[in-house]
Amino acid sequence: MKKLVIASNNPGKLREIDRILQPLGLEVLPQSAFNIPEAEEPYCTFIENCLAKARHASELAGLPALADDSGICVDALNGAPGVYSARFAGEPKSDQRNNEKLIELLTHETNRHAHYYCVIVLVRHPHDPQPIIAEGSWHGEIIDTPRGDGGFGYDPYFLVPGLGKTGAELPADVKNGMSHRGKALAELVAKLKLANLIQM
Repeated sequence: MKKLVIASNNPGKLREIDRILQPLGLEVLPQSAFNIPEAEEPYCTFIENCLAKARHASELAGLPALADDSGICVDALNGAPGVYSARFAGEPKSDQRNNEKLIELLTHETNRHAHYYCVIVLVRHPHDPQPIIAEGSWHGEIIDTPRGDGGFGYDPYFLVPGLGKTGAELPADVKNGMSHRGKALAELVAKLKLANLIQM
């Protein structure tokens, strides 16, 4: 496997995925390089949406495809926003409006525990019967006031226990080493090595 299409148009996700996969010697291309529109995400689970996105990109690009589906799950909101994290405040997607809605819903909540969850799927072709699946989670709590200029999404409000910093205050390399996506990508790389799909 020498080329891989990433089934995303999210610049933050693309940066994080590219940074971690770059040392593997793969040519990693965003789906926008093929004019691939976003796939429908009609399912209520991360894994089902992720598989749909990977198969969609692979079919339209004619290449192996990697998809990521991720979101933040807040205990006090019964796991919401979950799979709706990117569109929590509706269309068009807006990190600012999503964060405002989240903070508003948590106004009177004392339980601020939350975790990011990420599932990554790699399909070798659109009808791959054995997609490679990896996952990761990152636990923290939601704070009321944003901190930091890095990251994206809910990162400025996601406080990492033990560090006293939000996801947006962490340098990219530190964040990638501990985040949900970083953990899922590390698991994926290990599985790719085991399957002899990449050379290191």
